[in-house]
Amino acid sequence: MIRVEARSGEPLEKTLRRFKKRCEKEGLTKDIKKNLYYDKPSEVRRRESRKLEKRLLQEKMEAKAALRRR
Repeated sequence: MIRVEARSGEPLEKTLRRFKKRCEKEGLTKDIKKNLYYDKPSEVRRRESRKLEKRLLQEKMEAKAALRRR
């Protein structure tokens, strides 16, 4: 549970800003946005496989670049 206590003499807007930053840091906002809509399991698998392909391609490109630098 995320808690933010207002400091003495601190405006409410500043306290709210600190709370929002803590939520972002904890990944709460990302989780809420992710669960906002239902994703079909096939879409989730497709997205994960695309992400994996992209990562593998990136690693391959980085390995090529490292070999060229030698």
